[in-house]
Amino acid sequence: MKNSKDLDKNHDFQNIKKGMDYDMKIEKKLYGLTNDGKEAYLYTVTNDKGMEVSFTNYGACIVSIIVPDSKGNKADVVLGYDNLEGYQEDQAGFGAFIGRYANRISEGKFVINGKTYELEKNDGNNTLHGGSKGYNKCLYETEIFQDEDMISVEFSRLSPHMEQGFPGNLDISVTYSLSEANELMIEYLVVSDQDTIINLTNHSYFNLAGHNSGSALDHKLWIKANQYNPTNNELIPTGELKDVTGTPMDFRKSKSIGQDIDLDYEPLRIARGYDHNYVLDLSGDDVEKVAQLVHEDSGRVMEVFTDMPGMQLYSSNMLESVKNSKDGASYNRGQGICFETQFFPNSCNTPEFPSSMIRAGEEFESVTIYKFSAK
Repeated sequence: MKNSKDLDKNHDFQNIKKGMDYDMKIEKKLYGLTNDGKEAYLYTVTNDKGMEVSFTNYGACIVSIIVPDSKGNKADVVLGYDNLEGYQEDQAGFGAFIGRYANRISEGKFVINGKTYELEKNDGNNTLHGGSKGYNKCLYETEIFQDEDMISVEFSRLSPHMEQGFPGNLDISVTYSLSEANELMIEYLVVSDQDTIINLTNHSYFNLAGHNSGSALDHKLWIKANQYNPTNNELIPTGELKDVTGTPMDFRKSKSIGQDIDLDYEPLRIARGYDHNYVLDLSGDDVEKVAQLVHEDSGRVMEVFTDMPGMQLYSSNMLESVKNSKDGASYNRGQGICFETQFFPNSCNTPEFPSSMIRAGEEFESVTIYKFSAK
């Protein structure tokens, strides 16, 4: 994080109390050894309000988000694994940092400056989330920062030219910051030495009742979007921007996610639920509130803020039980909801969509915030 004060990166435990009225904590511990024998660490940040977030430098993944409900009872509200082995074997993308290109690229190819680049086709005839070895399968350098009333954990690495088939040496950092306002901020910062394309996001599955509490389809959702991208049978956007009015895709008034999910509506049939990019109704380039998720029984609320043009709503339609799940939980369809802020899927091949290209030497930065409260 720019203009932040570096905390001691060698201490396993750090208290922050610099004459201010807060006492945030960060703990670092060995998480395990990767398959190639490298040490992976778990970083846990806690604020005064009882919110606790854990990350690992393996994959720059979010491992847990623990927040209180309206009665002060705490629960981990993201699906995930009990150990490092789970994240190394992960196929679902629990808590994952996704790159170099989130979502789908049609036919696994794109063109830059007249040159065609071929990618791994790991989703039928298409590329999904950059290929089978995404950014959530890499080890990252770590720095810890203090900035006013928050603690930040920055993960960074160099994605070399032609990694996953994408051109350009890409310097990447993703910074997770926890504030005393129960905001989890995610900041992406990249620069490439060649013209390239990028699409970075986080793939956490949220269940505000608790990660092991069953279906999340009873959660009420609001999305600030008048349009969405319809897709073909392979979930590649057709290029249209379709009005949500009068369709099950309309979340402009809060409703339960499960209310319309099983209706006989072609986009929902194709995806087996919600797996669609929403065209966010933003007023400018600043970070704005674009979604709100509410679990009425617990009172927990999550607000989503971003400066990105799109957000993939995914209702975990393909989710199946996994090994090494937290607490041995049996995760299944509909038990977690993803809010993947992004450029539109396949935007690199769709000139009508906001461009996901960055030029050589051009710095790209974006921000997404998940803010938690209880009512």
